Amino acid sequence: MYTGPLADEATKGQFTGHETFPLRYLWLYKAYEKVADLSEENLRKNPFSDPDAIVNFGVGKNMVNSIRHWALACNIIEVKDKTFRPTELGDFLFKPGTGHDPFMEKEATLWLIHWMVAGRWERTSTWYYAFNYFSERKFEREDIVKSILNLCEKRGWKRTSETTIKRDVECFLRSYVHQGSEKFSEDSIESVLSELELISPIGSHMYEFNYGPKPSLPEGVFLYSLNEFWRNQISNPNSVSVETLTYAPGSPGRVFKLDEQSLVERLVRIGESSGGRFQWTDTSGIRNVTRFEENIESIDLLDLAYTKN
Repeated sequence: MYTGPLADEATKGQFTGHETFPLRYLWLYKAYEKVADLSEENLRKNPFSDPDAIVNFGVGKNMVNSIRHWALACNIIEVKDKTFRPTELGDFLFKPGTGHDPFMEKEATLWLIHWMVAGRWERTSTWYYAFNYFSERKFEREDIVKSILNLCEKRGWKRTSETTIKRDVECFLRSYVHQGSEKFSEDSIESVLSELELISPIGSHMYEFNYGPKPSLPEGVFLYSLNEFWRNQISNPNSVSVETLTYAPGSPGRVFKLDEQSLVERLVRIGESSGGRFQWTDTSGIRNVTRFEENIESIDLLDLAYTKN
């Protein structure tokens, strides 16, 4: 029995779009820049299918498609009424003059990008599935492939081939693990999310998810993820349990691979770290987080990760 997004029979998986290229540095900025530069009279223009797109982006056609995919998956740009536009998050990170991290130099941005691809199902289904539903801590590539193929069979997603899933899982692993660490390559240098060390290679064919406290994960990004998870998946507007925040699909505990103790250590100080927006309670062994404002702006919480106190 699935919970979270997979509890909805109408849910469909997406296992393509990246053209087998993991997200690289500057790609999100490039996508934001091209979309933000569209003039009012050219708003209907698609900068990714423009005849000059290869020249404008400085990469091949397949990579242009991959840039578009990752920018949409990371919520840096969006499509409304067939028009590409920057999102609030895109402006927050990349807007000229006020952007908090236009060149993705801060670790907070890497954690945020990880949340976008592993905390949301729609465009990066393998990423979400691997972090939120796949139960093995140590695994081979084929283990995830078989698990997703089993999901596709149960759901009747007949258009999804084994070859497609294998390519998607390969791209997923290349996103988090430096391939052939003894050799420097463009892929190893550009492997953005591998710096987070969420997955480690063990032996020649095995991998392992790394659970633990994640000291480089800023409180602002953690609070942003908690608020987004609460808004999208928690029916109770007032409180949520430690167990839900640790183990539910799409929760901060699952996406960031925080064990329960590591999560509790963050939650105990959440009143101070959130400026009083949330509060930790532990009454008769019942551990919850209470939210004092129902409509907390996630972007305001994210600002805490980039503003020095």
